Amino acid sequence: MKICFIPIDNRPVCYNLAKDICSIDEKIYLLIPPRSLLGDLTKQADIKNLMLWLKNLPEVDSIILSLDTIIYGGLIPSRRSKETFSELQERANALKEILVEKNTKVYAFSSIMRISNNNYNEEETEYWKDWGKKIFEYSYLTHKGEDVNTDIPHDILDDYLNTRKRNFEINKLYLEWQKEGIFETLIFSKDDCAEFGLNVIEAQILESMGGKTKTGADEIPLALLSRSIDKNIKIYPVFTEPEYKNCISNYEDISIEQSVLSQLELGGFKAADSYEDADLILIVNNFIKKQGELVMGWETKPFKHQFVPPEKPYAAADVRFANGADNDFVKQLLPQIELKNFYGYSGWNTSANTLGSLLAGIKVKFKASKYNEKAFEKLQVIRFLDDWAYQANVRGKINIPCDIKDLMKPYENQLAQVFEYPANPQYTYPWNRKFELEVSL
Repeated sequence: MKICFIPIDNRPVCYNLAKDICSIDEKIYLLIPPRSLLGDLTKQADIKNLMLWLKNLPEVDSIILSLDTIIYGGLIPSRRSKETFSELQERANALKEILVEKNTKVYAFSSIMRISNNNYNEEETEYWKDWGKKIFEYSYLTHKGEDVNTDIPHDILDDYLNTRKRNFEINKLYLEWQKEGIFETLIFSKDDCAEFGLNVIEAQILESMGGKTKTGADEIPLALLSRSIDKNIKIYPVFTEPEYKNCISNYEDISIEQSVLSQLELGGFKAADSYEDADLILIVNNFIKKQGELVMGWETKPFKHQFVPPEKPYAAADVRFANGADNDFVKQLLPQIELKNFYGYSGWNTSANTLGSLLAGIKVKFKASKYNEKAFEKLQVIRFLDDWAYQANVRGKINIPCDIKDLMKPYENQLAQVFEYPANPQYTYPWNRKFELEVSL
Protein backbone atom coordinates (compact mmCIF):
# COMPACT_ATOMS: atom_id res chain seq x y z
CA MET A 1 0.00 0.00 0.00
CA LYS A 2 1.40 3.40 -1.03
CA ILE A 3 0.21 6.46 0.90
CA CYS A 4 1.11 10.09 0.20
CA PHE A 5 1.14 12.13 3.41
CA ILE A 6 1.46 15.94 3.49
CA PRO A 7 1.55 17.09 7.13
CA ILE A 8 0.72 20.41 8.77
CA ASP A 9 4.34 21.38 9.45
CA ASN A 10 7.72 19.91 10.41
CA ARG A 11 7.11 19.20 14.11
CA PRO A 12 7.99 15.66 15.25
CA VAL A 13 4.35 14.86 16.10
CA CYS A 14 3.28 15.98 12.62
CA TYR A 15 6.19 14.60 10.57
CA ASN A 16 8.11 11.86 12.40
CA LEU A 17 5.09 10.34 14.11
CA ALA A 18 3.41 9.47 10.80
CA LYS A 19 6.60 7.75 9.61
CA ASP A 20 7.04 5.86 12.89
CA ILE A 21 3.43 4.66 12.85
CA CYS A 22 3.59 3.42 9.25
CA SER A 23 6.90 1.63 9.81
CA ILE A 24 5.05 -0.86 12.07
CA ASP A 25 3.82 -2.51 8.84
CA GLU A 26 6.62 -2.95 6.30
CA LYS A 27 4.03 -3.31 3.52
CA ILE A 28 2.96 0.33 3.96
CA TYR A 29 5.05 2.73 1.88
CA LEU A 30 4.70 6.29 3.14
CA LEU A 31 5.61 8.97 0.64
CA ILE A 32 6.20 12.18 2.59
CA PRO A 33 7.81 15.40 1.31
CA PRO A 34 11.32 16.36 2.43
CA ARG A 35 11.13 17.93 5.87
CA SER A 36 12.95 21.00 4.57
CA LEU A 37 9.91 21.87 2.40
CA LEU A 38 7.60 22.16 5.40
CA GLY A 39 7.04 25.17 7.63
CA ASP A 40 7.90 25.76 11.26
CA LEU A 41 7.13 28.38 13.92
CA THR A 42 8.52 31.32 11.93
CA LYS A 43 8.79 30.02 8.36
CA GLN A 44 6.02 28.95 6.01
CA ALA A 45 6.27 25.90 3.82
CA ASP A 46 7.91 26.02 0.39
CA ILE A 47 4.56 25.93 -1.38
CA LYS A 48 5.91 26.02 -4.94
CA ASN A 49 8.17 23.00 -4.45
CA LEU A 50 5.55 21.14 -2.42
CA MET A 51 3.17 21.48 -5.37
CA LEU A 52 5.91 20.26 -7.70
CA TRP A 53 6.66 17.31 -5.39
CA LEU A 54 2.97 16.36 -5.34
CA LYS A 55 2.62 16.72 -9.11
CA ASN A 56 5.63 14.44 -9.74
CA LEU A 57 4.49 11.82 -7.25
CA PRO A 58 4.20 8.26 -8.61
CA GLU A 59 0.87 6.43 -8.46
CA VAL A 60 -0.43 6.02 -4.88
CA ASP A 61 -3.43 4.40 -3.24
CA SER A 62 -4.38 7.51 -1.28
CA ILE A 63 -3.33 11.07 -0.48
CA ILE A 64 -3.54 12.43 3.08
CA LEU A 65 -3.52 16.18 2.64
CA SER A 66 -3.27 19.15 4.98
CA LEU A 67 -4.84 21.81 2.81
CA ASP A 68 -3.49 24.60 5.06
CA THR A 69 0.06 23.50 4.16
CA ILE A 70 -0.44 23.88 0.42
CA ILE A 71 -2.69 26.94 0.46
CA TYR A 72 -1.20 29.07 3.28
CA GLY A 73 2.13 27.40 3.96
CA GLY A 74 0.99 25.75 7.21
CA LEU A 75 -1.43 25.98 10.11
CA ILE A 76 0.28 28.95 11.76
CA PRO A 77 0.68 30.88 8.49
CA SER A 78 -3.06 30.43 7.88
CA ARG A 79 -3.61 32.93 10.72
CA ARG A 80 -0.86 35.32 9.63
CA SER A 81 -0.96 35.26 5.83
CA LYS A 82 -1.75 38.61 4.17
CA GLU A 83 -2.57 37.13 0.76
CA THR A 84 -5.93 38.00 -0.75
CA PHE A 85 -8.75 35.56 -1.38
CA SER A 86 -8.09 35.81 -5.13
CA GLU A 87 -4.42 34.89 -4.68
CA LEU A 88 -5.31 31.90 -2.50
CA GLN A 89 -8.08 30.84 -4.85
CA GLU A 90 -5.63 30.79 -7.78
CA ARG A 91 -3.29 28.54 -5.78
CA ALA A 92 -6.19 26.33 -4.75
CA ASN A 93 -7.27 25.89 -8.37
CA ALA A 94 -3.73 24.79 -9.27
CA LEU A 95 -3.89 22.22 -6.46
CA LYS A 96 -7.28 21.03 -7.68
CA GLU A 97 -5.84 20.34 -11.15
CA ILE A 98 -3.12 18.16 -9.62
CA LEU A 99 -5.62 16.20 -7.51
CA VAL A 100 -7.88 15.60 -10.51
CA GLU A 101 -4.86 14.41 -12.49
CA LYS A 102 -3.84 12.00 -9.69
CA ASN A 103 -7.29 10.37 -9.76
CA THR A 104 -6.92 8.66 -6.37
CA LYS A 105 -8.63 8.81 -2.99
CA VAL A 106 -7.93 12.12 -1.23
CA TYR A 107 -8.40 12.44 2.53
CA ALA A 108 -8.10 16.14 3.30
CA PHE A 109 -8.57 18.55 6.16
CA SER A 110 -8.66 22.31 6.58
CA SER A 111 -8.70 24.28 9.81
CA ILE A 112 -11.39 26.64 11.01
CA MET A 113 -9.27 29.53 12.28
CA ARG A 114 -8.91 29.25 16.05
CA ILE A 115 -9.39 32.03 18.64
CA SER A 116 -6.91 31.68 21.50
CA ASN A 117 -8.02 33.12 24.84
CA ASN A 118 -4.70 34.73 25.77
CA ASN A 119 -2.37 37.62 24.99
CA TYR A 120 0.31 35.37 23.52
CA ASN A 121 1.34 35.83 19.91
CA GLU A 122 3.93 33.09 19.36
CA GLU A 123 1.56 31.26 16.99
CA GLU A 124 -0.71 34.19 16.14
CA THR A 125 -0.52 37.63 14.51
CA GLU A 126 1.71 40.27 16.10
CA TYR A 127 -1.20 42.17 17.67
CA TRP A 128 -2.37 39.10 19.60
CA LYS A 129 0.10 39.94 22.39
CA ASP A 130 -1.96 43.06 23.19
CA TRP A 131 -5.47 42.21 22.06
CA GLY A 132 -5.85 38.42 22.07
CA LYS A 133 -8.09 38.19 25.13
CA LYS A 134 -10.19 41.14 23.93
CA ILE A 135 -10.66 39.54 20.50
CA PHE A 136 -11.68 36.26 22.16
CA GLU A 137 -14.19 38.16 24.32
CA TYR A 138 -15.54 40.01 21.26
CA SER A 139 -15.97 36.70 19.43
CA TYR A 140 -17.57 34.96 22.42
CA LEU A 141 -20.08 37.71 23.21
CA THR A 142 -20.94 38.29 19.55
CA HIS A 143 -21.95 34.65 19.18
CA LYS A 144 -24.02 34.86 22.37
CA GLY A 145 -25.88 37.83 20.89
CA GLU A 146 -24.80 40.23 23.62
CA ASP A 147 -23.87 43.88 23.11
CA VAL A 148 -20.13 44.26 22.73
CA ASN A 149 -18.42 47.50 23.67
CA THR A 150 -14.79 46.95 22.81
CA ASP A 151 -11.71 49.15 22.78
CA ILE A 152 -9.94 47.02 20.17
CA PRO A 153 -8.54 49.46 17.55
CA HIS A 154 -10.65 49.46 14.39
CA ASP A 155 -7.75 48.58 12.09
CA ILE A 156 -6.82 45.55 14.21
CA LEU A 157 -10.39 44.28 14.51
CA ASP A 158 -10.97 44.82 10.79
CA ASP A 159 -7.79 42.93 9.92
CA TYR A 160 -8.79 40.04 12.15
CA LEU A 161 -12.35 39.82 10.83
CA ASN A 162 -11.19 40.10 7.21
CA THR A 163 -8.68 37.27 7.71
CA ARG A 164 -11.44 35.12 9.23
CA LYS A 165 -13.77 35.88 6.34
CA ARG A 166 -11.08 35.08 3.76
CA ASN A 167 -10.28 31.69 5.35
CA PHE A 168 -13.98 30.92 5.71
CA GLU A 169 -14.54 31.58 2.01
CA ILE A 170 -11.64 29.24 1.16
CA ASN A 171 -13.27 26.53 3.29
CA LYS A 172 -16.55 27.02 1.43
CA LEU A 173 -14.60 26.61 -1.80
CA TYR A 174 -13.46 23.16 -0.62
CA LEU A 175 -17.10 22.23 -0.06
CA GLU A 176 -17.71 22.88 -3.75
CA TRP A 177 -14.83 20.53 -4.57
CA GLN A 178 -16.40 17.92 -2.34
CA LYS A 179 -19.61 18.08 -4.35
CA GLU A 180 -17.51 17.48 -7.49
CA GLY A 181 -16.06 14.31 -5.96
CA ILE A 182 -12.50 15.58 -5.42
CA PHE A 183 -12.36 14.27 -1.84
CA GLU A 184 -12.96 10.82 -0.43
CA THR A 185 -13.15 12.57 2.98
CA LEU A 186 -13.03 16.27 3.84
CA ILE A 187 -12.75 17.43 7.47
CA PHE A 188 -12.87 20.92 8.94
CA SER A 189 -10.97 21.01 12.23
CA LYS A 190 -12.07 22.92 15.32
CA ASP A 191 -8.84 23.80 17.13
CA ASP A 192 -8.88 25.24 20.69
CA CYS A 193 -12.66 25.53 20.85
CA ALA A 194 -14.91 27.20 23.39
CA GLU A 195 -18.69 26.96 23.76
CA PHE A 196 -19.24 30.21 21.85
CA GLY A 197 -17.24 32.07 19.22
CA LEU A 198 -17.02 33.13 15.58
CA ASN A 199 -15.24 29.84 14.88
CA VAL A 200 -18.21 27.94 16.32
CA ILE A 201 -20.57 29.91 14.08
CA GLU A 202 -18.44 29.05 11.05
CA ALA A 203 -18.44 25.37 11.99
CA GLN A 204 -22.23 25.40 12.25
CA ILE A 205 -22.57 27.07 8.84
CA LEU A 206 -20.17 24.58 7.22
CA GLU A 207 -22.13 21.70 8.75
CA SER A 208 -25.40 23.15 7.44
CA MET A 209 -23.81 23.21 3.98
CA GLY A 210 -22.89 19.52 4.20
CA GLY A 211 -19.42 19.88 5.70
CA LYS A 212 -18.01 17.61 8.40
CA THR A 213 -16.30 19.20 11.42
CA LYS A 214 -14.13 17.60 14.10
CA THR A 215 -12.74 18.92 17.36
CA GLY A 216 -8.94 18.80 17.21
CA ALA A 217 -6.25 19.68 14.66
CA ASP A 218 -2.75 18.23 14.74
CA GLU A 219 -3.92 14.63 14.99
CA ILE A 220 -6.43 14.82 12.13
CA PRO A 221 -3.95 13.87 9.35
CA LEU A 222 -3.09 10.78 11.42
CA ALA A 223 -6.79 10.00 11.87
CA LEU A 224 -7.24 10.32 8.10
CA LEU A 225 -4.23 8.06 7.58
CA SER A 226 -6.02 5.53 9.78
CA ARG A 227 -9.25 5.98 7.82
CA SER A 228 -7.46 5.28 4.55
CA ILE A 229 -6.39 1.82 5.79
CA ASP A 230 -9.27 -0.59 5.25
CA LYS A 231 -9.45 -2.83 8.34
CA ASN A 232 -12.54 -3.74 10.34
CA ILE A 233 -11.72 -3.27 14.02
CA LYS A 234 -14.28 -3.14 16.83
CA ILE A 235 -13.06 -1.13 19.81
CA TYR A 236 -14.67 -0.95 23.24
CA PRO A 237 -13.73 2.12 25.31
CA VAL A 238 -13.25 1.57 29.05
CA PHE A 239 -13.01 4.75 31.13
CA THR A 240 -11.01 4.72 34.36
CA GLU A 241 -13.52 7.26 35.74
CA PRO A 242 -16.76 6.19 34.03
CA GLU A 243 -18.97 8.52 36.07
CA TYR A 244 -17.04 11.51 34.67
CA LYS A 245 -16.94 10.59 30.98
CA ASN A 246 -19.37 13.42 30.20
CA CYS A 247 -16.88 16.07 31.39
CA ILE A 248 -15.37 18.33 28.72
CA SER A 249 -11.61 18.37 28.06
CA ASN A 250 -9.52 21.53 28.00
CA TYR A 251 -9.37 23.17 24.55
CA GLU A 252 -12.38 21.17 23.34
CA ASP A 253 -16.12 21.71 23.09
CA ILE A 254 -17.33 18.12 23.54
CA SER A 255 -17.21 15.55 26.34
CA ILE A 256 -14.35 13.08 26.56
CA GLU A 257 -16.77 10.26 25.67
CA GLN A 258 -17.91 12.17 22.58
CA SER A 259 -14.28 12.84 21.70
CA VAL A 260 -13.50 9.12 21.88
CA LEU A 261 -16.49 8.14 19.73
CA SER A 262 -15.74 10.93 17.25
CA GLN A 263 -12.12 9.83 16.85
CA LEU A 264 -13.22 6.20 16.40
CA GLU A 265 -15.61 7.22 13.65
CA LEU A 266 -13.07 9.44 11.88
CA GLY A 267 -10.36 6.78 12.06
CA GLY A 268 -12.60 4.18 10.43
CA PHE A 269 -13.26 2.02 13.51
CA LYS A 270 -16.45 0.52 14.89
CA ALA A 271 -17.45 1.12 18.50
CA ALA A 272 -18.15 -2.30 20.04
CA ASP A 273 -21.33 -2.73 22.06
CA SER A 274 -19.63 -4.79 24.76
CA TYR A 275 -16.30 -6.02 26.05
CA GLU A 276 -17.01 -9.49 24.70
CA ASP A 277 -17.80 -8.16 21.22
CA ALA A 278 -14.60 -6.10 20.95
CA ASP A 279 -11.40 -6.84 19.03
CA LEU A 280 -9.52 -4.37 21.22
CA ILE A 281 -10.09 -2.50 24.50
CA LEU A 282 -9.29 1.20 24.59
CA ILE A 283 -8.37 2.18 28.16
CA VAL A 284 -9.15 5.89 28.58
CA ASN A 285 -7.54 7.36 31.69
CA ASN A 286 -9.99 10.22 31.95
CA PHE A 287 -10.21 12.98 34.53
CA ILE A 288 -12.47 13.77 37.46
CA LYS A 289 -14.54 16.91 36.79
CA LYS A 290 -11.72 19.04 35.29
CA GLN A 291 -8.83 17.94 33.11
CA GLY A 292 -5.43 18.81 34.48
CA GLU A 293 -3.04 20.95 32.45
CA LEU A 294 0.65 20.50 33.14
CA VAL A 295 1.77 23.57 31.18
CA MET A 296 -0.61 25.87 33.04
CA GLY A 297 -0.21 24.16 36.40
CA TRP A 298 -3.88 23.16 36.62
CA GLU A 299 -4.16 20.21 38.97
CA THR A 300 -6.59 17.31 38.87
CA LYS A 301 -6.97 14.11 40.88
CA PRO A 302 -4.45 11.52 39.62
CA PHE A 303 -5.22 7.86 38.90
CA LYS A 304 -5.75 6.09 42.24
CA HIS A 305 -7.23 2.74 41.17
CA GLN A 306 -5.52 -0.59 40.71
CA PHE A 307 -4.77 -1.07 37.02
CA VAL A 308 -5.33 -4.59 35.73
CA PRO A 309 -4.58 -5.07 32.02
CA PRO A 310 -7.43 -6.60 30.00
CA GLU A 311 -7.00 -10.15 28.77
CA LYS A 312 -7.85 -8.88 25.30
CA PRO A 313 -5.58 -6.68 23.16
CA TYR A 314 -5.63 -3.14 24.54
CA ALA A 315 -4.18 0.36 24.20
CA ALA A 316 -4.02 3.25 26.68
CA ALA A 317 -5.11 6.83 26.01
CA ASP A 318 -3.84 8.94 28.91
CA VAL A 319 -6.01 12.09 28.91
CA ARG A 320 -6.21 12.87 32.65
CA PHE A 321 -3.87 15.78 31.96
CA ALA A 322 -3.42 17.89 28.85
CA ASN A 323 0.17 18.25 27.66
CA GLY A 324 1.55 15.18 29.37
CA ALA A 325 1.06 11.90 31.19
CA ASP A 326 -0.49 11.00 34.52
CA ASN A 327 2.49 9.70 36.53
CA ASP A 328 0.31 7.53 38.78
CA PHE A 329 -1.25 5.80 35.77
CA VAL A 330 2.05 5.20 33.97
CA LYS A 331 3.64 3.89 37.16
CA GLN A 332 1.10 1.05 37.19
CA LEU A 333 0.87 0.54 33.43
CA LEU A 334 4.56 0.17 32.54
CA PRO A 335 5.51 -2.92 34.60
CA GLN A 336 2.48 -4.81 33.28
CA ILE A 337 3.05 -4.27 29.56
CA GLU A 338 3.40 -7.43 27.50
CA LEU A 339 3.95 -6.77 23.80
CA LYS A 340 1.65 -9.60 22.70
CA ASN A 341 -1.52 -7.79 23.85
CA PHE A 342 -0.29 -4.19 24.05
CA TYR A 343 -1.23 -1.90 21.15
CA GLY A 344 0.14 1.42 22.32
CA TYR A 345 0.24 4.36 24.70
CA SER A 346 -0.25 8.06 24.12
CA GLY A 347 -0.55 11.09 26.38
CA TRP A 348 0.24 13.78 23.84
CA ASN A 349 -1.21 17.30 24.26
CA THR A 350 -5.03 17.55 23.97
CA SER A 351 -7.45 14.65 24.30
CA ALA A 352 -8.08 14.66 20.55
CA ASN A 353 -4.31 14.65 19.84
CA THR A 354 -3.81 11.66 22.14
CA LEU A 355 -6.74 9.67 20.78
CA GLY A 356 -6.24 10.29 17.07
CA SER A 357 -2.55 9.43 17.07
CA LEU A 358 -3.00 6.36 19.27
CA LEU A 359 -5.77 4.96 17.06
CA ALA A 360 -3.63 5.39 13.94
CA GLY A 361 -0.98 3.14 15.48
CA ILE A 362 -3.63 0.58 16.42
CA LYS A 363 -4.97 0.50 12.87
CA VAL A 364 -1.52 -0.11 11.36
CA LYS A 365 -0.51 -2.79 13.88
CA PHE A 366 -3.79 -4.73 13.81
CA LYS A 367 -3.26 -7.67 11.42
CA ALA A 368 -0.30 -5.90 9.79
CA SER A 369 0.72 -7.47 6.48
CA LYS A 370 4.37 -7.55 7.58
CA TYR A 371 4.59 -6.64 11.27
CA ASN A 372 7.79 -5.00 12.53
CA GLU A 373 7.88 -5.37 16.32
CA LYS A 374 11.04 -3.27 16.66
CA ALA A 375 9.31 -0.39 14.92
CA PHE A 376 6.37 -0.72 17.32
CA GLU A 377 8.73 -0.69 20.31
CA LYS A 378 10.47 2.39 18.92
CA LEU A 379 7.13 4.21 18.64
CA GLN A 380 6.23 3.34 22.23
CA VAL A 381 9.60 4.40 23.64
CA ILE A 382 9.36 7.77 21.90
CA ARG A 383 5.84 8.36 23.21
CA PHE A 384 6.77 7.44 26.79
CA LEU A 385 9.98 9.51 26.69
CA ASP A 386 8.09 12.51 25.31
CA ASP A 387 4.63 12.34 26.89
CA TRP A 388 5.67 10.90 30.25
CA ALA A 389 9.35 11.45 30.99
CA TYR A 390 9.67 14.91 29.43
CA GLN A 391 6.26 16.57 29.37
CA ALA A 392 5.06 15.33 32.77
CA ASN A 393 8.36 15.49 34.64
CA VAL A 394 11.54 16.94 33.14
CA ARG A 395 9.97 19.90 31.35
CA GLY A 396 8.91 21.44 34.66
CA LYS A 397 12.50 21.31 35.92
CA ILE A 398 14.00 23.49 33.17
CA ASN A 399 13.46 27.14 32.28
CA ILE A 400 14.77 27.16 28.71
CA PRO A 401 15.71 24.51 26.13
CA CYS A 402 18.88 22.84 27.40
CA ASP A 403 20.74 19.53 27.71
CA ILE A 404 18.37 17.14 29.53
CA LYS A 405 20.17 13.82 29.07
CA ASP A 406 20.96 13.42 32.77
CA LEU A 407 17.39 14.33 33.77
CA MET A 408 15.95 11.82 31.30
CA LYS A 409 18.24 8.94 32.31
CA PRO A 410 16.09 7.53 35.18
CA TYR A 411 13.08 7.28 32.84
CA GLU A 412 15.19 5.68 30.12
CA ASN A 413 16.26 3.03 32.62
CA GLN A 414 12.66 2.23 33.54
CA LEU A 415 11.65 1.91 29.89
CA ALA A 416 14.64 -0.35 29.17
CA GLN A 417 13.06 -2.91 31.47
CA VAL A 418 10.01 -3.11 29.18
CA PHE A 419 11.25 -2.30 25.66
CA GLU A 420 14.40 -2.94 23.68
CA TYR A 421 15.80 0.20 22.06
CA PRO A 422 19.17 1.93 21.48
CA ALA A 423 20.81 2.90 24.77
CA ASN A 424 21.54 6.51 23.85
CA PRO A 425 18.44 8.53 22.91
CA GLN A 426 19.08 12.06 21.67
CA TYR A 427 16.93 15.08 22.55
CA THR A 428 16.55 18.30 20.58
CA TYR A 429 14.12 21.24 20.44
CA PRO A 430 13.03 21.59 16.79
CA TRP A 431 11.23 24.89 17.33
CA ASN A 432 13.70 26.18 19.94
CA ARG A 433 11.13 26.22 22.71
CA LYS A 434 10.24 23.86 25.56
CA PHE A 435 6.85 22.86 24.15
CA GLU A 436 8.16 20.40 21.51
CA LEU A 437 10.81 17.80 22.17
CA GLU A 438 12.24 15.65 19.41
CA VAL A 439 13.32 12.20 20.62
CA SER A 440 15.70 10.43 18.25
CA LEU A 441 16.47 6.72 18.61
